[in-house]
Amino acid sequence: MEKNKILGIVDHTLLKQTSTWEQIKELCDGGMKNNTASVCIPPYFVKKAKEYTEGKLPICTVIGFPNGNMTTATKVFETEDAVKNGADEIDMVINIGLVKEGKYEEVLEEINSIKKACNGKLLKVIIETCLLTEEEKIEMCKVVTKSDAEYIKTSTGFSTGGATLEDIKLMREHCGADLKIKAAGGIKSFEDAEEFIKAGADRLGTSRLVK
Repeated sequence: MEKNKILGIVDHTLLKQTSTWEQIKELCDGGMKNNTASVCIPPYFVKKAKEYTEGKLPICTVIGFPNGNMTTATKVFETEDAVKNGADEIDMVINIGLVKEGKYEEVLEEINSIKKACNGKLLKVIIETCLLTEEEKIEMCKVVTKSDAEYIKTSTGFSTGGATLEDIKLMREHCGADLKIKAAGGIKSFEDAEEFIKAGADRLGTSRLVK
């Protein structure tokens, strides 16, 4: 695959706690120069980034990040605030404790509540694969397929592991045909990116490919 085609499905990402506006601005510059799918940034910077990029680049942000165990009301407020500030795409973290308790209907309800708050914007659901059993991953593929979200996403990049090819293949096998997959965490090279795309990823979350 050509590098520019790969960059076109990359969410150019900077979510470190130490992120400054200068770094976010540099990220946006890289995203615009390389025509990435979006920049994925902390909610605090969304409004400023939206103004800075002047509509030349989709702005993605994260909700319930990175642990996911806030109340649904808190996540809904975060989402509404992000959309109001100009976010074009939302990456939410599920409540992993609910998955561990087998409360999949509650997880589904939360995803759909957040999707409603997206007001038509794209929603990606982070299931944090490194913390789930294979059975839980399969169940979450079914839940997100049933939901109103557009994407299922592997990882926050802030837990014990990132995306693996095995997880992408598993997700492709158990997700509905219309549900897209985002691989994030640990994608270091264009060779890595190609392997993830071949395995079934539609979007990649990484900061390294533009660099």
